[in-house]
Amino acid sequence: MSKYLDKSIIEINELLKKKEIRPIDLVEEAFSRIEENKDLNCFITLNKENAIEEAKKLEDLEVDNLLFGIPIAVKDNISTKDLRTTCASKMLENYVPIYDATVVQKIKDKHMIIIGKTNMDEFAMGSTSRTSYFGAPKNPWNKEKITGGSSGGSAACISQRIVPLALGSDTGGSIRQPASYTGIVGMKPTYGRISRYGLVAFASSLDQIGPMTRNVYENALLLNELVGHDTHDLTSVLRDKEDFTRLLGKDIKGMKIGIPNYFLSDIVSNEIKDKINEMIALLRKKGVTVDFIDIDYIENAVTLYQIIAMGEASSNLARFDGVRFGYSIKNPESVEDLYRKTRKEGFGKEVKRRIMVGSYLLSGENAVTYYNKALQIRDDIRKSFQKAFKTYDLIIGPTTTTVAYNLAQDLDDPIQSFLDDVLVIPVNMAGLPGMNVPIGFNKENMPIGMHIIGNSFEEAKMYQLAAWIERELNLNLIPGGNACE
Repeated sequence: MSKYLDKSIIEINELLKKKEIRPIDLVEEAFSRIEENKDLNCFITLNKENAIEEAKKLEDLEVDNLLFGIPIAVKDNISTKDLRTTCASKMLENYVPIYDATVVQKIKDKHMIIIGKTNMDEFAMGSTSRTSYFGAPKNPWNKEKITGGSSGGSAACISQRIVPLALGSDTGGSIRQPASYTGIVGMKPTYGRISRYGLVAFASSLDQIGPMTRNVYENALLLNELVGHDTHDLTSVLRDKEDFTRLLGKDIKGMKIGIPNYFLSDIVSNEIKDKINEMIALLRKKGVTVDFIDIDYIENAVTLYQIIAMGEASSNLARFDGVRFGYSIKNPESVEDLYRKTRKEGFGKEVKRRIMVGSYLLSGENAVTYYNKALQIRDDIRKSFQKAFKTYDLIIGPTTTTVAYNLAQDLDDPIQSFLDDVLVIPVNMAGLPGMNVPIGFNKENMPIGMHIIGNSFEEAKMYQLAAWIERELNLNLIPGGNACE
C-alpha cells in the first residue's frame, strides 16, 4: 500500500505538482487508513463519496498552494454543508447543516479535502471524549487509554497518521490537552484570531477553533489559512495577514521565558515535572533565560471556568428545544412537555449537569454573585499575564498534570473532568494563544507535552520556540515506534 500520507506536506506538494500522484491517491489512502484503524473510533461521519468526487475534480486544476489536495479531518462541532454535524450528541444525531463554517469555507478555498467529522465529547463538554454519544475514541499509543478531550477524535487521527491535518476547538484546553495525551502539535490561537461562525457554541467568550497537526511547521502552515476577520463573527479581529512560519529555524538564544510556580506544584506528576525540568536545563544551556514567576489567581482558574463556561453553555444550548432542528419527541402533550422530554432524552448526563448548574448560576442575583464576579477575576488573570509579558517573551509549563489514563477509569466524579484541564484553562480565561509540543514519553511510552503560552497575537514567536524544541529532541512520534526518552 502507498505511504504518501507519511510524507511531509512539502513532499506531497512536489509529487502533486509533478503529477506523480493525484489527489485521489491521497484520499483513497486516507480512507484505507480509516478502515485499518476503525477500532480507534476517531470518526463519527465519513465524507467518502464527496471526498472522492472532489479529489477527481482537482485533477483538472493547477496545484496553487501547499495545502492543495491534502486530506483534512474536521471536529464534529464545526458546521459542514450537506455533511452531518452531530456534536457527538443524540440531540443532533441527524442534523445536516445548510451552510459551511467560515473555517470550512477557507479550507475548501485552498482545495483541501474533508474526509470526515471527528469524534469528541458531547457538545465539547468533557476532557476525555468519553461523553460522546457514539462512544469514546481510543489513544493510538495505548488503546486502553483516553485520547483526552474534547477534540479527542481529531487528536487520535493525527497521532495515528490517518491524515496530516485536523481542526479542533478549544474552550478550556480541548485542543492542547488531547494533543499532549497523543503526542501531536495543537494550537489554540488568540481569541478572535479565527472566526467562530459555524462553530456550535459551548461558551462563546472562550471557544476558539485551532489546528492539530503532526509537526510544528504544518501547524503554522494551516493556521496561516484559518485566520482572518469575518463579518459573521463580531468577536473576530481585523489584523494584517502574516506568515506564522516566518520565525521557524530562527535562533532562540536570548529569549526570556517565565514558568508560573503553580505549573510545577504538587498537582503535577513527578514524571512530567522531570521532563519539564530537563527542558528548562536544555533551554538555559542554549542561552535562554528561564525564571519562575507568579500569575495571580491561576489556581482559581478552574472554578472561574466552571462558572463562566456553564453559565454560557446553559444559554447557548437553550436553542436545542425540539422545535426548529435536532432531536424531537413524538406526540408531546404540550409545548412544555416537548421541551422537557426532548432535552431529557436528547442530552447526555454531563451536558445536562452543566446546563442545570449554568442555569442556576445565571438565575436572578446569582448572575451578579457568581458570573459577574468570575468575569472580574478573569480580567485580573488577564492583567497578570499581560504584566508578565512585559518582561518575558513566552511562558511555558506542562500541558497536563499526568499522562493519558485508562478509559475504564471512573467517570462519575464531575470535578475530575475539569481538573484534567487545570494547566490549560488559564489561557482561555486570558484569551491568549497556547500550544502543545511533544517533549518525550514516560516509562510506559505515553507522550508528555509542554505548554507554550504567548502574548496576544504572538503565535509566530511560539512556533519559533516549538520548532527549536522539536528539532532538538527529534522524537519518534509514531505510535508503536521506538520512543526517544
